[in-house]
Amino acid sequence: MVWVTSANLNTARNFLAGGGNSSNAICMGGYNGSAESLTEKFNGSSWSTTGNLNTSRRALAGGGNSSDAICMGGYTTTYSAVTEKFNGNTWSTTGNLNTSRRALAGSGNSSNAICMGGYNGSVESLTEKFNGSSWSTTGNLNTSRRSLAGGGNSSDAICMGGDIIKSCSGVSEKFNGSSWSTTDSLNTARYGLAGGGNSSDAICMGGAIGSSNSGVSEKFNGSSWSTTDGLNTARPYLTGGGNSSDAICMGGGGYTTYSAVTELWSDIARYFSFVNTM
Repeated sequence: MVWVTSANLNTARNFLAGGGNSSNAICMGGYNGSAESLTEKFNGSSWSTTGNLNTSRRALAGGGNSSDAICMGGYTTTYSAVTEKFNGNTWSTTGNLNTSRRALAGSGNSSNAICMGGYNGSVESLTEKFNGSSWSTTGNLNTSRRSLAGGGNSSDAICMGGDIIKSCSGVSEKFNGSSWSTTDSLNTARYGLAGGGNSSDAICMGGAIGSSNSGVSEKFNGSSWSTTDGLNTARPYLTGGGNSSDAICMGGGGYTTYSAVTELWSDIARYFSFVNTM
């Protein structure tokens, strides 16, 4: 399987959040010279704009798909604890995080979500679970990190990579609903990457290694990571979702560059790859 470029986002941006897979995805927020409230939905072939966030933010986290999504945290002029739920058309504000932070990871949907790590003046190990209306704190990460990636929900999750104060991390941890356990490390340590999946089937892609952009992708089978086909456009601070057989990534870029690129990894991607060689 390979990554294949698909339709661009309508608005290029970095530090955005999102979720879904190659046929049903969402992205929200981000930065393009200012903090964004924009939300876009993906139907497998194209992006369409939909209801804006109530609070513009960058470096937020999120998950879900085009009909059921969530986003949390981020940065406006200060660290944010705001959480919003998406019903397919509009966002509604719900219970705040217990700890405001940016550059966190998160996943799940409007009724079952998780977030972990981040930054609030210091690098965080905090984890919170969402039950549809409120957040509760749970077991901390073993390794505090920001600009990490994650996937899953409040009972089955994974996180990988990140930044430990300007030092790339390859650490991966699995969550069983109450505590995190360290598992096999990434083959390529990096921060500002995207990912998705759960503790038995996950994927991560992109990121940064120091000042260099990375296009590295890795798949997780529940016990170990293996390097696979790389992105066509290497970039950090992107977002994505899916698992080792059906994934998507979009957006990203450096601090002063903004990407609209979308790439698909799935059986659909294999089909497009075949068509493009004809």
